[in-house]
Amino acid sequence: SHRPVTSEYLIERIVNNPPVVKDGDGQISNLLPGDILPRIEVYGQHEISELTRSPEKLTRLLDRFANRDEALLRRKDAVSRELRQVRRDILDVRGEREQVEERLATLPGLEETLNRYQQAGLEERLSEQSLLVKEERVIDSIPERLQPFREALTQIRQELPIDRMFLSEGALAELPGRAILSDANEVIARLSDDLEGIAREIEDAIKRADDGIDGIRSRWEERKAEVEAEYHKILRELQKDKVDGEEFIQIRRNIENLRPLRERKALLESQEKGLAERRRSLLAEWEDVKAKEFRSLNTAARSVSRKLKDRVQVEVTSGGNRDGLIDLLRKEVGGRLSESIEIIEQTSDFSLAAFVDHCRKGAEEIRRVYRIPSGQAASLAGASPDVLMQIEELELLPTTSIKLNTAGIGDTPRWQELDSLSTGQKSTAVLLLLLLESEAPLIVDQPEDDLDNRFITEGVVPKMREEKRRRQFVFSSHNANIPVLGDAELILGLTASGPVEFDGGGGRIAPEHMGSIDSTTVRELVGQILEGGKEAFETRRLKYGF
Repeated sequence: SHRPVTSEYLIERIVNNPPVVKDGDGQISNLLPGDILPRIEVYGQHEISELTRSPEKLTRLLDRFANRDEALLRRKDAVSRELRQVRRDILDVRGEREQVEERLATLPGLEETLNRYQQAGLEERLSEQSLLVKEERVIDSIPERLQPFREALTQIRQELPIDRMFLSEGALAELPGRAILSDANEVIARLSDDLEGIAREIEDAIKRADDGIDGIRSRWEERKAEVEAEYHKILRELQKDKVDGEEFIQIRRNIENLRPLRERKALLESQEKGLAERRRSLLAEWEDVKAKEFRSLNTAARSVSRKLKDRVQVEVTSGGNRDGLIDLLRKEVGGRLSESIEIIEQTSDFSLAAFVDHCRKGAEEIRRVYRIPSGQAASLAGASPDVLMQIEELELLPTTSIKLNTAGIGDTPRWQELDSLSTGQKSTAVLLLLLLESEAPLIVDQPEDDLDNRFITEGVVPKMREEKRRRQFVFSSHNANIPVLGDAELILGLTASGPVEFDGGGGRIAPEHMGSIDSTTVRELVGQILEGGKEAFETRRLKYGF
């Protein structure tokens, strides 16, 4: 590792265990492999050809060349988190509002019944008891008004005394400015003491309020006892006339308990409206940050196409991968959605926002716009508000398409999509992307396994010779074209030393088989192992007329 100073490390990994990093002295380091070799790329045998079968991996491959704005990525994460939180807040407020509305739905009936009792003259005869119900509601409301201050006091108590360990002599011992920073210890200590005093004053104030309220309640309880004595006397008289005065008072009590909910409903409606406006603003920002991120990826695609001119063309499509939406619909909506999913996958200009808007307008709107069968349209229109909001928060990943020029260099270009290419041609297209400039080493095990020989010679090797001035390539290979035509700086000849199935078996590297192609012994090794020996090389030379 050459940053910040040149250092040597050994990275070891035993199968099924995490990698271990050791420093130059053999001591286990706290560093991770990614700290030493950031963005290193390692591909096992046939792994490059496997990349060609995954649109998501192809997009991640292209992502290497995008200029990522870290501030934009942080804002994207923050917007995503806030969207989820606002959704939960909306659902909580909406759920409480629906409960309040359900309770308030009984209020008109109670008021009508109360009116009939009033017409019978019970309001006048039981006026004192009726007003007592209102007074009781006032008494019970007082602790509710004090509760926020009790909670604030509890929170202050939990944070006191303020932790000052980060300003202790030991924590500042090695800092040149410790004499200045240590003064902050006194400031925080003074603040902690001041807050302790304020907390005691708040506690005393609340206790005085509690004592005063207890006195008020005691006096009111005495009044209540007098009123109720008279009330029971009136009830006995009403019973002689077969009139239920107790029911009248209970209705009055229920009404008094429900009436404050009207204010609560108005408050909840206001909160829900504010949250909805905040969500609309966040959704607009969410679309904006996703668009900016895609523009960066699209710029990378055009840059790669320019660098691989006449060899490879790369294009990206915004939101081309609909898997996230389809998985969500299958999980949360369920039922038979095969035609709906097929239409969603095939719609080229599909928009999540427009889709949710149509779902909210109803099944007929969905059927008209997307030509989805009525039953499936009804299922989509019946999705819960939570599901529709989750859809709005999705990020449909971009898809990447790669085309390879299958004509020879200098011939008229013949561009073909990845899907129509052979395995070797597909791997060639991807390997050309992997060979492009990067600060990280590229390590590939037997890249020639899935490559056509002509493409190795005409496409891969020239690019490798060009880029090896800027980055390091480490290949294991049985193909002579890669180390020889690629002008390898170092060739290591690995020789078998015993059967690998027995302990002690494996390979060895002889010192004379280490070096560049200019070394006679290395050149002989290349001829023997990679070309089949001098006789086989001469036979091919004569056969082909070279």
